[in-house]
Amino acid sequence: MDYGMIGKIEKAKRYAQQPERFQLETFTVTVSGENNPHTVSYNHGEWQCDCHFFQTRGRCSHTIALEMIFEKHILIQPVEK
Repeated sequence: MDYGMIGKIEKAKRYAQQPERFQLETFTVTVSGENNPHTVSYNHGEWQCDCHFFQTRGRCSHTIALEMIFEKHILIQPVEK
């Protein structure tokens, strides 16, 4: 490995120890549900899921699980635990 890459890896380690540097803005995830896979997306504060429950309620187990996973990295209201 070259010295340039070693420096980048060390810098990445420092960044990884400072999660406040990162803010997730958009992403799409496939969640393997108990019955079917579901596509969940997050776009600048707005969740979407293709499951029926989300379509009628605006929130579902798929989006809530992702909120729990990413709560430190995206600007959302924490899920009540």
